[in-house]
Amino acid sequence: MKPAPRSADRSTWWMLAAIVLCTAVYWPGLSGAFLFDDYPNIVDNHGLQISNVHVSSLVRAALSSPASEFKRPLASLSFAANYLAAGLSPFSWKATNLVIHLLNGWLVFLLTKALLRSVEAHPVRDQAPSEQSPSQAPQGSRRAGIVAALIATSWMLLPINLTGVLYIVQRMESLANLFVLIGLLGYVIGRQRMMAGRRGLWLCMSSVVMATALGLLAKETAVMLPLYAFLIEWLVFHFGSGRGLSENKADHRGLKWFFALVLALPMIVGLAWLLPGLLRASAWATRDFTLGTRLLSEARIVSDYVAWTLLPSPGALSFYHDDLRISTGLLSPWTTLVGIGFVAALAIGMWTQRRRRPLVALGLALYLGCHLLTGTILPLELIYEHRNYFASFGLLLALVPLLAAPREVMQAPMETPTEKGRPAAFDQPLPLSLPRHVLLGGLMLLWAVETALTANAWGNPLSLAQDLAARAPASPRAQYELGRTYIIYSHYDPLSPFIEPAYAALEKAAALPESSILPEQALIFMNARMGRPIKEAWWNSLIGKLKARTPNVQDDSSLGALTQCAREGLCDLSKSRMVDAFLAALSHPNPTARVLATYGDYAWNVLKDRDLGMRMADAACEAAPNEAAYRITRARQALALGDTGAARHQIGVLRRMNVAGSLDSTINDLTSKLASEH
Repeated sequence: MKPAPRSADRSTWWMLAAIVLCTAVYWPGLSGAFLFDDYPNIVDNHGLQISNVHVSSLVRAALSSPASEFKRPLASLSFAANYLAAGLSPFSWKATNLVIHLLNGWLVFLLTKALLRSVEAHPVRDQAPSEQSPSQAPQGSRRAGIVAALIATSWMLLPINLTGVLYIVQRMESLANLFVLIGLLGYVIGRQRMMAGRRGLWLCMSSVVMATALGLLAKETAVMLPLYAFLIEWLVFHFGSGRGLSENKADHRGLKWFFALVLALPMIVGLAWLLPGLLRASAWATRDFTLGTRLLSEARIVSDYVAWTLLPSPGALSFYHDDLRISTGLLSPWTTLVGIGFVAALAIGMWTQRRRRPLVALGLALYLGCHLLTGTILPLELIYEHRNYFASFGLLLALVPLLAAPREVMQAPMETPTEKGRPAAFDQPLPLSLPRHVLLGGLMLLWAVETALTANAWGNPLSLAQDLAARAPASPRAQYELGRTYIIYSHYDPLSPFIEPAYAALEKAAALPESSILPEQALIFMNARMGRPIKEAWWNSLIGKLKARTPNVQDDSSLGALTQCAREGLCDLSKSRMVDAFLAALSHPNPTARVLATYGDYAWNVLKDRDLGMRMADAACEAAPNEAAYRITRARQALALGDTGAARHQIGVLRRMNVAGSLDSTINDLTSKLASEH
């Protein structure tokens, strides 16, 4: 009985070595800069840039995220803590992400080991535990620790998980999954206690409920935790079906009622609430895909994710995926049908292996289940690598134990006896152990090397922009980011060697299909800052794109950047062309509150058209009635014009929106200015 502890020590030491290795692999990337969505969520989000830990400051920070209507307060508070500790130094923010990733890796190790031991400890149906070989449990325990360490190490080093670490804003994803993994570990431990005839039901239920609640405060993807727990119960524990007499059958009934309440009922209510809106065309007005084309495209994407996870190539993991061709039919492109077939094959494999190899089935089920939220009916962006942060664990759970298995015959836990009374519960021998082990070692080396090379590129803004543009030459966003980075390095010096490459990259981005107005905005901005003439072709292209399709978030941001530059006197922009751009953006039904507010800002501060500025501000308040920023702007406009009635009305609305004093300072400032008007 002493080898097991020594094995446990070996697997623990393995994990400590893996943590050191993972830290070394990611270390060069910690010196990189903010990127893409980091700016609206962190750099330009003054709400979380707090200077004290007063309740009002913390509430304001918690509710400051523009990423979601649910605000993701726990993730935002972690960002605020980083700001308090080190300001806007990206290193500390990325280092915090790495710590969370390493904690998740340790939890993956503990969860995997618990799952492996649960599978190995369960006797075959109708076979008493005493009938097992006395040497089988220690041997299985030794194997569980090593295989769990291999899976956790692989997961920490997977290239597809890099954005969950070095892309700062995706702390939302990694932090949510920290609680998902804690919840699943608590559930498995609770079930192990129940299997041993001890109390564990409340641990199972509280782990799922509390971890889901906390995870949701970081990101909505934590809502999938009850589904993951159900899959573990179904495929590993089988609700106690056919187990020994030590288990309480009432507890199993309790588990069934528990999943009915936390999984089935919320799913039915959620679908009933969401589907009517999703079936309306207006729900997809700001997207270049429909519900049907999204489902077709996601079949390809979810299939591609498997290759990107297990056999990644730099061209696949390109961060920006705006060059994806949307599926419009089963054969348009032809890979759509292949993708649907592959997803179906994964589902069939999960079902057929559920008894013979339950961990393979569980891994496939967790992978497919993870993508049910982001890869089906919700009108989200089609593709993001960080959506595989948890899903990749499922793939490794299905694959690594098979590659790491020895030649010996291993028992599978859940088959029924044969007619002769012998258990038909044995896996076939797994031959070619040396080639399988070499393949696993080769894959782990590939994952480590590619992650190290990519992390090294992430350590410098210019090398990252060049790397991502090379990986995705047809991506408008990648080419734009390259041009924007050249502009930053040029410091708007016309003699800088970065100016000409900036022009080339931005004009290439502007010409690519489906590009936003970001490249044109950057070209106009750059020449205006340098005092160079602005080409009419750039204005024509920008306005033409705004007329041709409903503006997206990037278009709104571009108009905001040009407005700010003009308002601050840094850019001498044609007023008539700017007005044409705004009118083009507003020519579509239901313009966003952001573009309305931006036009109001431009009218008030640049055109000096007070009436137009107020009308646009009112429209923005109407379009987003719960957004305090638009109310504040409208109140300040009213005070500037001496309209105390309108100012008092907006201040009253802000008071009703003032959660836990988060708007106290703003309301006090407006109130004092209102008092001075009397």
